[in-house]
Amino acid sequence: MRKKHLPFIAAASLFAFTRAHAQFADSVVAYSSGTGVSAGFTNPGMALGAPSQVNPFGEGTDPFNPPYGTNQIVSLGAGGLLTVQFNSPVVNDPSHPFGLDFIIFGNSGFVITNGDFSGGGITDGSLFSNNAGTTRVSVSLDNITYYTLDPARASVVDGLFPTDGTGSFQRPVNPSLTNADFSGQGLAGIRALYGGSAGGVGFDLDWARDGSGNNVSLAGINFVRVEVLTGKSEIDGFAAVPEPASWTLILFGALGLSSARRLSAWRPTLSRFPFARRS
Repeated sequence: MRKKHLPFIAAASLFAFTRAHAQFADSVVAYSSGTGVSAGFTNPGMALGAPSQVNPFGEGTDPFNPPYGTNQIVSLGAGGLLTVQFNSPVVNDPSHPFGLDFIIFGNSGFVITNGDFSGGGITDGSLFSNNAGTTRVSVSLDNITYYTLDPARASVVDGLFPTDGTGSFQRPVNPSLTNADFSGQGLAGIRALYGGSAGGVGFDLDWARDGSGNNVSLAGINFVRVEVLTGKSEIDGFAAVPEPASWTLILFGALGLSSARRLSAWRPTLSRFPFARRS
């Protein structure tokens, strides 16, 4: 391998490492189950890492068949809370799809109304196992100061949109879709509306508000807190929406240009030595 390629490879490796750690929640900071919690579903570690693609019996998760195992979801009853940390920041970027910066996955599913549970199910858009109550989502950079996401914009955690394990966990669903949009749809129709997403409810860091209700500008955060005010929510995972492809190319190009300039600066020095090999 020629040495002139090494800086480019190093840059790519560094970027891949950073992105891998920014994808999903890395650790639990705090957990309180609250009241009315589902028995046996109180391990907060189930909210870490990638959301579930397969159920305990080897069935693929989809909007009719959400994750439900004790080794997949954690339950929060009324008054309960869960705080998780991302080792790398979740970035506030308006160019993310629909402007959404992170997604929370739950346990809700679409009700099958035509009685076909063998693969030809049709829904009327109603949900089961969803939280019909209210939740509050807050974010922080330092785990000290938290900002609540505008409740007028933030959807309830563990509602729309049920998980589809075949989609991308880092691509949000169009938030303008409602239950009514899924009425009469089978699995293929639901996936078409999802547009390649794995579902979940998306959140925008631009919705952050301080204690007085004033807008707060956040470049990024490392902590997400979910509080269940009423009802009950199950959580399967947290995902950061990835940076746009253009951002990746800009970063990679900048690192490559910088490396190329350093190599050009080294070349005259190396040429003074008779044993130096030219590439």
